[in-house]
Amino acid sequence: MHPSHHSRHHINLRLERWHRRCIYLGCFALLASGAGWLLARYFMRPVGQFGETIHPLEPWAMKLHGGAAMVMLFFVGSLMNAHIRRALKAGRNLATGWGMLLTLSLLTVSGYGLYYLTGEADRPLWSATHWIVGLAMGLLIALHVALGRRGSPHRSH
Repeated sequence: MHPSHHSRHHINLRLERWHRRCIYLGCFALLASGAGWLLARYFMRPVGQFGETIHPLEPWAMKLHGGAAMVMLFFVGSLMNAHIRRALKAGRNLATGWGMLLTLSLLTVSGYGLYYLTGEADRPLWSATHWIVGLAMGLLIALHVALGRRGSPHRSH
């Protein structure tokens, strides 16, 4: 038996405040550390006696980014029951939700590939794929949240 169209609108998809804040903080840490690495790598590299050298921010940004990625994989897993299953049942905000799952899959594969699979020849392609998709993910998250809030009967923060 399928829920009626009317009852589908009463499924609460909003995460608890602590859960939402952890997700937002993790997303911010990933975006900030990734953007910090991009800035340091492409715009802040010092030129020394023997040419361009690594900016000191680069390794720290990567360490923070890797740690934040591990934490976010945990929290994304926690969304499976608390949010995704209910969203599928309610039939709400599915396009951006599926888009985020696809984008997250690409980020996971490209991040793993950058760390474990790439050589120097193919690293630039994997890297560009990862940071372009990562920046797009930031926009997709903002869109998903905005659309979810607009369509939700539960608007309290």
